[in-house]
Amino acid sequence: MRLDRFYLIVGDVARLSALVPLGVRLVQLRLKDRPEAETRRQIALARDICAAHGAQLVVNDHWRAAIDLGCDAVHLGQEDMDTADFAALNRHGVRYGLSTHDEAELERALSRNPAYVALGPVYPTLLKKMKWGPQGLDRVRDWKARVGDLPLVGIGGLTPERLPALFAAGADSAAVVTDIQQAPDPAARCRDWIAATREHA
Repeated sequence: MRLDRFYLIVGDVARLSALVPLGVRLVQLRLKDRPEAETRRQIALARDICAAHGAQLVVNDHWRAAIDLGCDAVHLGQEDMDTADFAALNRHGVRYGLSTHDEAELERALSRNPAYVALGPVYPTLLKKMKWGPQGLDRVRDWKARVGDLPLVGIGGLTPERLPALFAAGADSAAVVTDIQQAPDPAARCRDWIAATREHA
């Protein structure tokens, strides 16, 4: 699984199809509250778009559909881990990244041999209400010391201006949702992110 410095997260395949051709190398399709048929349609289309542009697709949550549709990477939250069939994912060669927010969750994630672990929110985030406050850069440093060579993804409240400090603290990749999603020109903002992360390649 290829883990780029810039980890784009989008909420539908239309946004993915608009941004991936700009040079995005790693993108997560995070579909919520869609009918099963529509979810699978979007995942299949995203798979084909990413294949055409040499981008790594990560399917959020929908691990069964990812297996069925021949995708090779998923992202799972802690609740998703309760029901995911890790043996099936491993049999089909599907790598998985896992969300973590505290030490117990990190230990649980590491026991599953993930492709990466994500820590968040690093900074205050507008994306969703969370029971965890901002983790901060000290927690990023601590997590990196704990995971060693395993890639660490930072998420939550990130901007291009915060990248140097995030990467200096040990994060290997920056996951971005709101800063692009709510930008007046998402394509221009995505280009800004690509340029900023290439400086730290």
